[in-house]
Amino acid sequence: MMLTRRQVLVGGGGLVAALSLSSQVAWANDVVEIIMHGNDDGSLVWFDPIGVLIKPGQTVRWTNLNSGNSHTTTAYSPANFDRPRRIPKAAKPWDSGYLLPHESFSVTFTEHGTYDYYCVPHEHAGMVGRIIVGAPETHHWTELVDADGDLPEEALKAFPKVEDIMTQGTIRRG
Repeated sequence: MMLTRRQVLVGGGGLVAALSLSSQVAWANDVVEIIMHGNDDGSLVWFDPIGVLIKPGQTVRWTNLNSGNSHTTTAYSPANFDRPRRIPKAAKPWDSGYLLPHESFSVTFTEHGTYDYYCVPHEHAGMVGRIIVGAPETHHWTELVDADGDLPEEALKAFPKVEDIMTQGTIRRG
């Protein structure tokens, strides 16, 4: 069978698109690394990446590489310091406790939806992050919209948009 130039170009374009998409979304067997950072003087703290798209069954590992601070990764949930729920209702909330420099904490995500989390001592500084597992269902996003009430303004401003995570796969601190 002889392929036309057009068929070769269309097929090659599809392959390139598929390969570029696969690099944006972490796959189920990959551990996603999120680093906890901060300036030496403590004036700025952040998670990197701040937003990720993962598949159900994937593990996320947070590691504190900030030599001058301890940090936490804590799910927004009434179970954690009576914070508003910003994770799927069926999801199990997590709290790492304080991680000293070079310590790590991991969670495996199985429920589809949007998960927002924060660092307990640095939430007011905007140290928050967002994980999307699979395609977020409409009702999961609606739950988050109603939960903005008592979050610090800096935290609310720092969350990456769901749409950006869905199209880019990973959002680095900008």
